[in-house]
Amino acid sequence: MSSFLKKVTDKTISRRNFLKATAAGTAGLALTGCGSVLAPAGGKVNGLGEEQGEWIPAACWHNCGGRCLNKALVVDGVVMRQKTDDTHEDSPDYPQQRGCLRGRSQRQQVFGADRLKYPMKRKHWQPGGGDKSLRGQDEWERISWDEALAYIADELKRVKKDYGNRSILHIGGWSSRITDISRTLGLFGGYCEYWNTNSFGSWAMTPKTVGFMQLGVWDQTVNDRFDLRNCETIIMLSMNPAWSAMGSSSWHYRQAKKAGAKFIGIDPFFNATYSMLGAQWVPVRPSTDAALLLAIAYVLITKDHPTLNPLLDWEFLNKCAVGFDAEHMPQGEDPKGNFKDYVLGTYDGIPKTPAWASEICGVAEDQIEQLALEFRKDKKVAFICGMASGRTRNSDNLPQLIMTIGAMTGHMGKSGHMTGSTMHATSGNGGPALVCAGSNGLPGIPNPVDDSINAGQVWDAILNGKYNFTGSGDFTSADQYQPGVERDIDIRIIYHSGGATLQTSDGMSKGIEAHRKVDLVVSHSQFVTTNSKYADIVLPVTTEWEKIGGFSGGTLVHSGNREMIIMYSQISEPLYEARSDQWIAIELAKKLGIDEKAAFPFDEKQQFFNALASTTVVNEDGKSFGPLVTITQEDIDELGVTGKPQTGKITYHELKEKGVYQVKRYPEDNYGYIAYEDFVRDPENNPLSSESGKLEIYSRTLAKTINDMGFSTIQPIPSYIKPAGGFEDTFQEWESKAKGEYPYQVINPHYLRRSHSVFDNVKWLQEAWPNPVFLNTNDARDTGLADGDTVLITSPYGKILRNACLTERVRPGVVALPHGAWVDMDEKTGIDVGGADNILSGQIPTGQGVSGFNTGIARIEKYTESQLIPDVEKAARIVFQEGV
Repeated sequence: MSSFLKKVTDKTISRRNFLKATAAGTAGLALTGCGSVLAPAGGKVNGLGEEQGEWIPAACWHNCGGRCLNKALVVDGVVMRQKTDDTHEDSPDYPQQRGCLRGRSQRQQVFGADRLKYPMKRKHWQPGGGDKSLRGQDEWERISWDEALAYIADELKRVKKDYGNRSILHIGGWSSRITDISRTLGLFGGYCEYWNTNSFGSWAMTPKTVGFMQLGVWDQTVNDRFDLRNCETIIMLSMNPAWSAMGSSSWHYRQAKKAGAKFIGIDPFFNATYSMLGAQWVPVRPSTDAALLLAIAYVLITKDHPTLNPLLDWEFLNKCAVGFDAEHMPQGEDPKGNFKDYVLGTYDGIPKTPAWASEICGVAEDQIEQLALEFRKDKKVAFICGMASGRTRNSDNLPQLIMTIGAMTGHMGKSGHMTGSTMHATSGNGGPALVCAGSNGLPGIPNPVDDSINAGQVWDAILNGKYNFTGSGDFTSADQYQPGVERDIDIRIIYHSGGATLQTSDGMSKGIEAHRKVDLVVSHSQFVTTNSKYADIVLPVTTEWEKIGGFSGGTLVHSGNREMIIMYSQISEPLYEARSDQWIAIELAKKLGIDEKAAFPFDEKQQFFNALASTTVVNEDGKSFGPLVTITQEDIDELGVTGKPQTGKITYHELKEKGVYQVKRYPEDNYGYIAYEDFVRDPENNPLSSESGKLEIYSRTLAKTINDMGFSTIQPIPSYIKPAGGFEDTFQEWESKAKGEYPYQVINPHYLRRSHSVFDNVKWLQEAWPNPVFLNTNDARDTGLADGDTVLITSPYGKILRNACLTERVRPGVVALPHGAWVDMDEKTGIDVGGADNILSGQIPTGQGVSGFNTGIARIEKYTESQLIPDVEKAARIVFQEGV
């Protein structure tokens, strides 16, 4: 090992290639002077080529939606290079599962000098809290694993005894229920849960309630990738798969473009996807999609003529929908409450004309009329919506309205016609998974505590001791949407076992305040993330490269591609003193007096095997499924697990070597998918998920459910509701149009530098993507700003600094601040110099508990105190650099 280190320090192997995949004792990777600054590398390094190493499938596990194939070249335990899918020739019909710049920089993350090396305690924390005000500013002390787990166990016992299990808030990222530590805490007596609509926004609950859902998930409402090529017009609302949906999504849209499809992009930001596809841009204001779509409905209704100008599909409306007009209202409901009369202003006196909408949404009247005519029923149209549109306060009717436009024009259930949402995971390729990931076989452990706090009020709940309880569970469960009841709560411990909740939830400034109130904050992490920065005890956890292996893809949600599954292997032994989340859960269980076998009846090897053996793949008939992997008794013995041999499509060792199994597809195969096809053919025998079994343009269930929750109210039909923190709030007084203190709207587009907040510490990516704030050139001129100026962005909730990037691609009046930058708070000024988007947002729960990530207002001004240095020039957050 000493000779290898000499090669590194002599730079015969560059820092770029110094990615040692060994245990802590051989590492000390944070070499003095290396930091995370990378020396250039060229060609083969010291003669170490592919022939001397092994390409091993390596996890790319972060939530960009791609889950692409990633391989690491390991030579003598050192990761020398990475590559992506080359298991077969690339083609439009059979595309490779290719990685992006984030996945290809994965080794800079896994082996970065800023990896957390040891369990740490905040210097001034003591049992009971110590000096809580120093969270986020205090020094760190290295402690042993035994000390760390003892501190946590003792505090859990104390808080349980004095305040009860309700005082333990467990936050596990996407869901409080699916992490390893939730099993231990469940057996300990339970914990208060945290729930969030996450990326889905109002797409979380509305679709399944109104029938706008297929296969029990959100993003199977559009046809598969081959049928995209049959569309004449593809209308995209708030979508940017080129940045936020890796894998083959953009490739599929390009094939539709080559086949002759016309593209239209409705968005405040003319993004890379629209540019790539040559899309016509409709520059709508943020959070005003409902006004625009209501005006489109008005044009369709008023200009429709069954023979001279057939715009509406009356046969579809009569057969498949309820509530469009007075003749099709649900039994017992007032006929005057129908959608058509609302749009025409029959009873409220406000016709939803293009002129009415234009004042709100900013799209010119003639452009609204032209856009409406693009939806006409006699064209093959795909109306495809990203979920950013639903990450808006008071947008609960929006998915219902999008569905209504599709129903009015009949763009559902047939080839070349589709209406629906495409989450980043399956954008461009709707349909059920053809390869289905197996289960690890662990039995579920219930949470005895039913408290569950919505993200839009969680920090207020900690600070004020009250919250609106709307049901236990998570947002995917019907139990989450119960009538609201105010409850008292006294949170004493915040336990972050995963995710980046403090960073990625609304109201980060208030979140920091809440973290400085409780007795103990625990964070599992690989770096000093925001969760860990404001914690008391930080536990270093392994990455997926340091685990036994696993799977990605093969699920209906978050698969990245319905046609494949990826199996990755272990690349490195755990670095330094990092341990797996499951190891932590087991050891903490022991400290709490819990039988570890009750929490985890079998080990991680057996869990891996169970998932391997239960993974299934579609058969050639396109309907039935069978085992994917052929497993022999020798494989079972090699893995050291219990199981039975089986026959599948690919051997275990072949899958381990390739790292991917992909169903080979071709046009007219048996795997195609047309959303709603069976329902449209025979609605009575193929009912949808709504109360009526049809598409509910009038949904009393939706209105009652949301109104009973108690955050805000809606109507049973799609209607325009002024968003909290939307365009109207940029004015001092709406009628006079006098601008107020915060005249700009803020949106938070996903950004190629990171996956949400993950990768934001990687210097390669910081250099490539500098994370500016995007401003319209005319707005900048009006405020005296030049390109590259440091600007202060102030909202009612916080202040941040960014360097300005002037562009015509953002519509006037809009500030595009990339989502996910790590907060870097200047405690003296109260200004975040990291550019964290949620510093500008507040805790304002509405409707179904939607977070308002794209509903914000702010003012912009030139910052003259200093020039913000580029992120790449900032020091990495390295703790205990001296090594072991």
